[in-house]
Amino acid sequence: MSLTRRQVTSAALGAVPLVGRSSEKNHRTLYIAGDSTAAQKFADAAPETGWGMALPFFLRNDVSVSNQAVNGRSSKSFVDEGRLDAILATIRPHDLLLVQFAHNDEKSDDPTRYTEPWTTYQDCLRLYVEGARAHGARPVLATPVERRRFDAGGNAVPTHGDYPAAMRALAAQERVPLLDIEALSLALWQTLGVEATKTYFNWTDTEQDNTHFNPPGAIAVARLVARESLRTRVLARHDVIRLHQDIPTSWITWPPA
Repeated sequence: MSLTRRQVTSAALGAVPLVGRSSEKNHRTLYIAGDSTAAQKFADAAPETGWGMALPFFLRNDVSVSNQAVNGRSSKSFVDEGRLDAILATIRPHDLLLVQFAHNDEKSDDPTRYTEPWTTYQDCLRLYVEGARAHGARPVLATPVERRRFDAGGNAVPTHGDYPAAMRALAAQERVPLLDIEALSLALWQTLGVEATKTYFNWTDTEQDNTHFNPPGAIAVARLVARESLRTRVLARHDVIRLHQDIPTSWITWPPA
């Protein structure tokens, strides 16, 4: 499904904030294409927080974030709804397109979202890679952040099946930078343990959510993204800040719905 010109403009400029835009010649925009784990949340969803909301805290002003991630989307449905087209309508040479999907690709009972790891999932991811490159931008693949799940022995266990491996293989084949957030987040949850991880996820008096984050969790995952972006040379040392500093959770804000 294609978007109208009005819808493209709205998607690119209106619905999701563009953080830190500058007029300098060397300015770049980092676009996020992803699902609810990364998406901008609004006041009616607080304290739920997407890691994309915290990523700007780790970037200098000449790298802004356009968080186009949307709740409930898969690599397939994001394309089918015209959301990749909307990004490609505004992306510029030297910008970055960071792609994180799998949570909803795994939903085999929903044909509008489901992809198979080694076939249709990789086929969809190629659309992002090829689209970014066709516009002179740099694609970046990020394996899906892990859910909070522990076995009876207190070991953090992976939940994404073959999707991370399929993305790793595609990144190697296409020579695309890979941020292995799945492995890094799984290791972080293991270090924190069963109880401490509850303070990183959206656990409230009325909800026990082991998929989405609260402000501390979003900040922690955004830090992983920034560190991996530096390690893989997606970003340079002068692009990132505060990697080893505490980020106040009060910096997270939820605009009106």
